[in-house]
Amino acid sequence: MGPRVLVDAAAVPADRGALIRYVDGLVAALGQADADLAVVCQRSDAERYGRLAPNARILPGPPSITHRTARLAWEQTGVPVLAQQVGAQVIHAPYYSIPLRSGLPTVVTVHDVTWFTEPEQHSAVKASFFRSATRTAVRRAARVIVPSKATRDELVRVLAADPTRIDVAYHGVDHTLFQRPGEAEVKRVAHRLGLHGEPYVAFLGAMEPRKNLPNLIRGFASAVEGMSDPPALVLAGGGWDDQVDAAVGSLSGSVRVIRPGYLPYADLPGFLGGALVVAFPSRGEGFGLPVLEAMACGAPVLTTQRASLPEVGGDAVAYTEPDVQSIAVALRSLLDDPARRAALGEAGFHRAREFSWAASAQAHMDSYLRAVETR
Repeated sequence: MGPRVLVDAAAVPADRGALIRYVDGLVAALGQADADLAVVCQRSDAERYGRLAPNARILPGPPSITHRTARLAWEQTGVPVLAQQVGAQVIHAPYYSIPLRSGLPTVVTVHDVTWFTEPEQHSAVKASFFRSATRTAVRRAARVIVPSKATRDELVRVLAADPTRIDVAYHGVDHTLFQRPGEAEVKRVAHRLGLHGEPYVAFLGAMEPRKNLPNLIRGFASAVEGMSDPPALVLAGGGWDDQVDAAVGSLSGSVRVIRPGYLPYADLPGFLGGALVVAFPSRGEGFGLPVLEAMACGAPVLTTQRASLPEVGGDAVAYTEPDVQSIAVALRSLLDDPARRAALGEAGFHRAREFSWAASAQAHMDSYLRAVETR
């Protein structure tokens, strides 16, 4: 069964973006693998984690940890106490920061290194916090888990991290949710978005500078210029990027951009699988979960060859440089070629089957065991 592990899921935010789908997918897969598991979480999440891992011990934290400052303080004091109470042999901190004096080996997940390599793509306060947390975690944790070889290599290059203490564990995808949608499902989601049968190009992810949305918006506008019946561009997700509004405001009235915010989980397969193209021209990712999820839904994907994205997409996606002109050319090429879109959708669907949360959970359990054995 392996060592008893305490997973600290208390940092899960309400929006449940891609990084949080990692925690949920991992916990569910660890539960299915009969891992000896305890999960610390916010009180509002206790019921859900109980469903995801019925045999795990679920430990709701105090109400105050909904606030970030209180949660970070409690991470240092409350989490070690709970770990001792449940007899944990290792703590897994799945989101950069770790308890420093728990008396137990700690495994930490470092999702990407863009806080160091592209600090201008983040808010100054956020980048400063995550740089500090990452440095501390890499120095103090028994093992470091990363979601791609590219992230491992960057961590070694940027922070001189010890590669023998880094474990690569690719993310998985929930194939029961992310699968080819039926026609009725596509229509239902399109109706909710106000599309009513209108074709569209989709983006799913956080609206933050490194996702490169201003260039996507302007590249899309150039790609559909002159089309008699142009598709819409739908940007799903939350976050911030001051340049998105400016990019949308610069478009002509004939270019339609829809920003629905966060979509319910149940709508994601219909949204992704119903798109002409899922465009994700990010400047850098630790993994790129939306790319994998779109592939699992049979959608043709356009992304970049930056960082980890080629590890996820392989030969089953189309690639572009992140500048406006390159996006415009690559996107127009796909929009004008239904046969290539169909081929990419088929190839992506089959490649996505190679990624599973079960395999990811096994890689995590191997890392937990190494942490305990090398304590």
